[in-house]
Amino acid sequence: MSQTPPPDAAAGRGTEFRSYAKNRLIESRLTPNAISISGLALHLVAVGLLLNRLFVLGGLAFIVGSIMDTLDGRYSRMSGKGSLFGAFLDSTLDRLEEGLILTVVAWHFADRGDSVAAAGCVAVVLGSLMVSYTRARAEALGVECKVGLATRPVRVVLLAIGLVFADGELFTDVDLLAASIYAMAGLTALTTVQRVWHVRGALNLLDAEAASTAS
Repeated sequence: MSQTPPPDAAAGRGTEFRSYAKNRLIESRLTPNAISISGLALHLVAVGLLLNRLFVLGGLAFIVGSIMDTLDGRYSRMSGKGSLFGAFLDSTLDRLEEGLILTVVAWHFADRGDSVAAAGCVAVVLGSLMVSYTRARAEALGVECKVGLATRPVRVVLLAIGLVFADGELFTDVDLLAASIYAMAGLTALTTVQRVWHVRGALNLLDAEAASTAS
């Protein structure tokens, strides 16, 4: 009669396996930049699928590619293989990938004559750029700026839902793509305002502290 190993022993073996897998991964030739490029490749696959109106498959490729985009940063920190250029490349490809998918979605709406939804895609692109820019500019001024609702993970989730449930492909008469675009447009605009307000308060406080020190 087999005996179930004690929980502590099972947990210990699990920890050993994770440690072994982590060390093997770190010792491999895999680099964070390779993961970033793989994410870009999957987004390009998604673009091709979406151009052929294969929204479910395109949405799945987008989801997997976005997961790769989250893994490169974690792997960089875990493995110690990160570099300044790698961080720059990661952020640059994130913007490119999001823009590519939104461009295809805008084309889809324009092709079927839905000019409002197509314009919504343009608003999302602008909003996403402003969300990223406000954080980058704030941090250049010495202010941490991660506030707001429409962070990249939230935008990825909303867009993924819209793609998978687009054009009635998965469920007849269910099309959430336009709704996801409108939600993203509104949330990115709101997040931009939130970040401007946050930075205004932080910089005013810094100015007040500097004036107090000088007096």
